[in-house]
Amino acid sequence: MTRGKATSIGFTAVLLWALLALFTVGSAPVPPLLLNALCFAVGGAIGVVWLIATGSIGQLRTVSWKVYAAGTAGLFGYHLFYFSALRLAPPAEAGLIAYLWPLLIVLFSGLLPGERLTLWHIAGAAMAFAGAALILGGGLSADASALPGYALALVCALTWSSYSLLSRRFGTVPTAAVAVYCLATSVLSGLAHLVLEPTVWPEDALGWASVLALGLGPVGLAFYTWDLGVKRGDIQLLGTASYAAPLVSTLVLVAVGIAPASPTLLISAALIAGGAGLAALGGRRKMRPEPGV
Repeated sequence: MTRGKATSIGFTAVLLWALLALFTVGSAPVPPLLLNALCFAVGGAIGVVWLIATGSIGQLRTVSWKVYAAGTAGLFGYHLFYFSALRLAPPAEAGLIAYLWPLLIVLFSGLLPGERLTLWHIAGAAMAFAGAALILGGGLSADASALPGYALALVCALTWSSYSLLSRRFGTVPTAAVAVYCLATSVLSGLAHLVLEPTVWPEDALGWASVLALGLGPVGLAFYTWDLGVKRGDIQLLGTASYAAPLVSTLVLVAVGIAPASPTLLISAALIAGGAGLAALGGRRKMRPEPGV
């Protein structure tokens, strides 16, 4: 598989994550951790079914328990910190801090073997972050009571960026391992739900359909394609392009009448597209042979 094809496959995760808000709205009033448990159960199940159907289930025995632990910590930790942050701080501001993870991926990717960070990557990631910031919210509240939520949001960003970079380091680990990450995350989310939340099930067929859609797409297939993308594709370009998720998510909400359209969307789109373009330019320059080589 070529680097470009793997990058394209990884970007499908970003498009799927753009549907997260729409399906989450449809799944109300299911509390976050219970929703997590249900969706990751579906996401893990589709991975296991695929492995059985293709005769690849044996791949799971080749993976170290340490890799399973790290992968589960990434998926479960990210969502636990994210939901907690949104409870303890204004959601828009906390969400903006949590969405520092693409920028962190770009910045820290320079530490990976075979990768080199350029000014084009940094400028592109910063421009795309500015575009996402327009959609997700402006400044931060000065209320001291929101500080724990902001701190958890930052931990959230560090967790997902670390998970993505570790996935790159675990390049020989089969993507099949993601099925185990999902199932383990489902179990841990279910246990956390029993301790922290009331149990509220979907109210109607639309609610259950939304839960199933989440598990099949944004909280299922997306993690498999993201794993493949960050392992074999251009991780710096993927990190920058990930800022398209909040933009596309907002456009979807506008299209179905849940959110209003605004001129901010056009400005945000220009910034995110421009940032991705700079990162792509940086990737081409990085691959260009040095003089005399």
